[in-house]
Amino acid sequence: MLRSVHMSFRYFLTPAGRALDAGEPVIPLPPVGSGGPVYPGDDISQEPVTPLPYPGEGGPVYDPSQEPVIPLPFPGEGGPVYPGDTTPSEPVVPLPFPGEGGPVYPGTGNRPGFSRVRFLNAAYGYPAFRILVANSRFVNRLSYASVTDYGRVRAGYQTVTVTGTNGRIYLQRTLPFQTNGLTTVAIIKTAGGLDLLQIPDSCCSPGGGYASFRVGNLAYNSGPLDVIMSDGRVVYGDLRYKEVAAFKRIVPGTYQFFYADTNLSPMPPSLPVETLDSAWLGVYPPYETFGSLYLDVAGGGIYTVYLLQNGTGRNNIQNLILVDR
Repeated sequence: MLRSVHMSFRYFLTPAGRALDAGEPVIPLPPVGSGGPVYPGDDISQEPVTPLPYPGEGGPVYDPSQEPVIPLPFPGEGGPVYPGDTTPSEPVVPLPFPGEGGPVYPGTGNRPGFSRVRFLNAAYGYPAFRILVANSRFVNRLSYASVTDYGRVRAGYQTVTVTGTNGRIYLQRTLPFQTNGLTTVAIIKTAGGLDLLQIPDSCCSPGGGYASFRVGNLAYNSGPLDVIMSDGRVVYGDLRYKEVAAFKRIVPGTYQFFYADTNLSPMPPSLPVETLDSAWLGVYPPYETFGSLYLDVAGGGIYTVYLLQNGTGRNNIQNLILVDR
C-alpha cells in the first residue's frame, strides 16, 4: 500500500535570483545609515560608503566632487554673512558692545562741559600761592585772606597744584568738578600741612525780597563757635573748623552778629533771619565774644562770611565777606 508523502522545503533567493539552500549563511544588511548599499540599490557590486556628515560638520552634501567647507560662524563672531558684497569676503571684527569703546549710532561727539570755580587762601602764616589746574595757571599770586574771581575749568577730575611764587610745590590733589558746577576751593591748614576744602556755592536765588546768608569757619585756631545776635538769637550753633553752614533766608537790613561759645540752642533752620530793632545795635550779648560782624544786607544778594585766623592766639579771628548776585 502506497502512502503519499508531502515534504515542505524552505529556500532563499540571492539578489541575482538564485535560490539558496536552507541554512546557507548570508551577510546581513548593514543598519540604516552605517554605509553600504541598501534596497533598491541599482548596483549590487557597489562598495560601502561613508555616511553623510551631520549638517554643519562640513564635507560634501550634494555634489560629490566639491571640497569640504568650513561652516559659517555664528552671528557676531565675525566672518562673511549673506548677502556679502564680495566673494570670497574676509572675516571682520564685530563691533564692540555699547560702552566698550568704538563708534555707536548716532555718535554725538559731545565734549565735556565746564565748571566754575574760585580759590580762597585761608592758610594763615604762609606766603602767597600760585595755583595751577591741570597744569594751566589759574592765578599767579593769591595772598592770605583773599579770593579769586570765578573761572572756568573743564568738568571731571582735575589735578590742582598749589605752589609758592618761587615754584615750590606745597600741595597737589585731584578734585572732581561737576558740569555747570559752582564751587569755592579753600586752601586751609591742617595738622599735617596744607589741604584743599571744596565748598559748593550753588544757592537758590532768593525771592520775595529776601537775601541768602551763611557762615563758614575756616579759622584753624578756633573752637566751635556760635553765631549770635545781641538779642540772644543763635543763628548757627557749634560751627566747627572746616564747617560751612547751610544758606538761610535773611530779611534785608542792618545786622550785628557776634561769635561766642554758649550753651544756647540755635534757631530752627527753616526760620529766616530777621532784622534787629535798632535799639539792639551796638549792644553786646552777655557772653564772652571772639569777634563780631557788622553787615548791611540788600535784597537779592547771596552773602557768605568766612571766619579766618587773625593771629596765633586761641579764637583770634577775622571776617572775609563775599557777596554774589
